[in-house]
Amino acid sequence: MFNNTTKGINWNRLSLLLMILPFLILLFIFSYIPLFGWSYAFFDYKPGLGLLHSPFAGLKYFHLMVFEQGSELVRVLRNTFALSFLGILLSPLPVVFAILLNELRSKSFRKLVQTVTTLPNFVSWIIVYSIVVAFFSTDGVVNQLLMKLHWISEPTQMLSNSQGTWLFQTALGVWKSLGWSSIIFLAAIAGIDAELYDAAKVDGAGRYRSIFHITLPGIIPTFFVLLILSISNILSVGFEQYFVFYNPLIADRIETLDYYVYRIGIATNDVSFGTAISIAKSIVSITLLFSVNYLSKKMRGQSII
Repeated sequence: MFNNTTKGINWNRLSLLLMILPFLILLFIFSYIPLFGWSYAFFDYKPGLGLLHSPFAGLKYFHLMVFEQGSELVRVLRNTFALSFLGILLSPLPVVFAILLNELRSKSFRKLVQTVTTLPNFVSWIIVYSIVVAFFSTDGVVNQLLMKLHWISEPTQMLSNSQGTWLFQTALGVWKSLGWSSIIFLAAIAGIDAELYDAAKVDGAGRYRSIFHITLPGIIPTFFVLLILSISNILSVGFEQYFVFYNPLIADRIETLDYYVYRIGIATNDVSFGTAISIAKSIVSITLLFSVNYLSKKMRGQSII
């Protein structure tokens, strides 16, 4: 018999380690080397001057972030938390959609619905903005239709209505990601043992009982893993969508933390301050991840780390 252990070396484990080595190298190059950029937060960096010729500033920009720009940061965090909470509140929608899709009897119709609902995920936010303008601007299709039906007397400013900005942007996000997000849950449903459904039929369970007692328990672990990741990324609500839909009339309600970092760090060339905000955001995200992971382990006995 071939002995794969020679002089204390387990060749199977060594081969597995060598297989993962390229990915660890890529992780180090693209995830850890860029952390050198955090050093900009501790210097009075000016573009073109270089970091070595920039005076050391210590924690100046962190003090500025908390004590001098606090009110502006509170407004940005309010928008970020509001949009994130609305997204988390609607996170069960892909689960429901995946279950309903899985229950469709016609495979061709199911594939058609899945394809149509997944396509928006591949459409850029620029194209989405063009579509939204065509439908929801003051002279768009929706306003013209509602006026012809005499449901409204004058066009509604949906793209510049600050009061409805959070709900409108959340609805757009759901429309764009619903089909794509449901793929993960469809994969989880496909992984459920088919014998469980056969046994349920033998015991007289209908479709609804099978959903509640087999399908839902089968995909709940996947849902909680994604929920933990969503909560840990609560400050990373996104940039492209809010950058595209940004306009002065809704600026106070649509400026999120990612957009704020872009505006401070790139648009106004205050790289040091923008980096300090990014560091604080990363620390808060890591803290949230470990906190939610700890709570999940205590309450459910399962965690992702």
